[in-house]
Amino acid sequence: MTADTDVLYRLLVQGVTDYAIYMLDPAGRVVNWNAGAERAKQYAAAEIVGRHFSCFYGPEDRAAGLPEAGLDRARETGRFEAQGWRFRRDGTSFWADVVIDTIRDEDGALIGFAKITRDLTETREQDLRIMAAKEAAERHRDEHRAISAFLDSVIATIPSSVVVQDATTGLIRLANRQAELLLCRCTGELVGRPAATVLPPLLAAQLRAALATPGATPMIEAPVDTPWGRRTLTMRAMAIGEEGEPRHALLVAEDITDEHAARVRIHHLAHHDGLTGLPNRELFRQRLGDALSAHGAAETAVLCLDLDGFKGVNDTMGHPAGDQMLRVIARRLEEALRPGDTLARLGGDEFAVVAPVRGAAAEATALADRMIAAARRPIVIDGQSFAPGVSIGIALAPSDAASADELLRCGDLALYEAKRLGRGRHARFHGALEASARYRRLIETDLRDAIARRELALHYQPIVRAEDGETVGYEALLRWHHPVRGLIPPLDFVPVAEETGMIDAIGAFVLNEACREASRWGSGRRVAVNLSPAQFRNPALAAEVAAALDASGLPADRLELEITESVLLDASSNNLTTLGRLRRLGARIALDDFGTGYSSLSYLCTFRFDKIKIDRAFIRGICDSREALAVVRAITGLGRSLGIVVTAEGIETQEQAACLRQEGCTQFQGYLYGKPVPASALAEVSAQPRAGTGS
Repeated sequence: MTADTDVLYRLLVQGVTDYAIYMLDPAGRVVNWNAGAERAKQYAAAEIVGRHFSCFYGPEDRAAGLPEAGLDRARETGRFEAQGWRFRRDGTSFWADVVIDTIRDEDGALIGFAKITRDLTETREQDLRIMAAKEAAERHRDEHRAISAFLDSVIATIPSSVVVQDATTGLIRLANRQAELLLCRCTGELVGRPAATVLPPLLAAQLRAALATPGATPMIEAPVDTPWGRRTLTMRAMAIGEEGEPRHALLVAEDITDEHAARVRIHHLAHHDGLTGLPNRELFRQRLGDALSAHGAAETAVLCLDLDGFKGVNDTMGHPAGDQMLRVIARRLEEALRPGDTLARLGGDEFAVVAPVRGAAAEATALADRMIAAARRPIVIDGQSFAPGVSIGIALAPSDAASADELLRCGDLALYEAKRLGRGRHARFHGALEASARYRRLIETDLRDAIARRELALHYQPIVRAEDGETVGYEALLRWHHPVRGLIPPLDFVPVAEETGMIDAIGAFVLNEACREASRWGSGRRVAVNLSPAQFRNPALAAEVAAALDASGLPADRLELEITESVLLDASSNNLTTLGRLRRLGARIALDDFGTGYSSLSYLCTFRFDKIKIDRAFIRGICDSREALAVVRAITGLGRSLGIVVTAEGIETQEQAACLRQEGCTQFQGYLYGKPVPASALAEVSAQPRAGTGS
């Protein structure tokens, strides 16, 4: 290496401020001190030269002998490299990458160490400092041979690619190892060869531009073809030499391909759902805002979607099965979209669509119909078939709302209405839903304290034997008497309780209260209690029933538990297991609202019910409708064949009772035989509770 190059190297080291670069004598004392060392460790040269380099280590590391061990390693192998905590003059610490290289004279004798410390919290901005150091190095040409070796280790450690081109010959005079590996995949292929032929065209053009233009070229970021494939580089070049007569061109380039890919990935993750790959809530709101601005409020629809029965899959099959279902549903919903529509997953099993619509409600409804049909197809997970279904709320701008927030709120209200109407369908927002939502919020707020305020109570409606009208039991019906709004119908507050999770506490109250009051009936008649489908999501349901029986002393065969067919449709294998546990307690199991669901016959074969109750919708028309009469006749015939008690509920006239008696119904229930009344109004109550059997 020439004396001129020695100067270049020395001045480059002196000018570097991002790296602490200095020499140690063989004993480990600091010999010199560069600007980077002063910046990193806050010592001026006068304060540190002559001191042992172990002062940069913490007390524990010094006690463990780490500084001396590092020097010993460097003496043995020629290099020591490690990472660890180092300390500045003010006592603050930083995580450093440390390299110690041995420096030997021509006879191989150790004359000292070259030490480089790099603060890993700052890895950028070194290219400008390299340029400045390189320019200064061109003006100074005498330096000791040891500094050349010292700078070799500096150049090798710098993560950027450094290339120097001779202005006169066009040959490459210097290329560090990083440049050679990036541009040639090997060493020794760049120095001495024309830059125009061995460098990628863009890098060669940067060097030419630097020689033709005073000052440094602008920093650019661009893809460059390399032996490793296309890589994204940032680069800047500048001329070095006398003013107006540049002697060299210096190029500093950094490969940021991985960092660029990480930025792209981070941006994607920030705007997309990790499970389905769909846009997330943030990106959905951006797309909705863009649609409202670009298409005009009159041409934008929002559809809010919620999967039906998804929680049951998660609870019974586990989250991996739930995740699989979400991915399948997401793909199916996407297939139903039109060009320009955006489907997003907002969280959990909630999805939303923003769609420009020209046919307003008709076009939005058609889109909703396609998505409902797509989601309804069965999905097989771990050998089990599920048909989850989807409920959809539709809101249009500007007839429903003009802003994104209001449009989403209207869509949510319409979604709630769709689920209230029976799920697996869509509903369009209308003004009355606003008042309904306010009423539900009031109900939810007051319901939380209703049990504690003793506002909830049970009324009992008699169930009679068809042949003689003898009372055989009572159905416990929940009533809420609000101190301000009076009697609130169960249809108004039970769905709210199910949605908010309060149904578990309310269900437990009903079970315990019904068992307690029935235990006081001297006749020993049965009490029937309705179980909500939401209660079956509680794995401790059977234990709660057992606890209510135990606390009240009521014999289990006097408790009749009524379930609806939706219990069987929702995660049926788990719910059938729970039903089996309830049966083993000794309680009777009745299937309520029979004939209105989809799975009645199949589940009568799967589970042995004690009773089926004909839905009141068929009872109302039994005397006038051939269809209603046919359904009742089929159900009573099925009951006789299977030996199951058949109860007709909702009987209001003697004519209805006569028809039902003729068709073979076993039990009757309805206003004709008595309205629901408090337990205190029943003739059943005796001073001492006693057990008995029902009829």
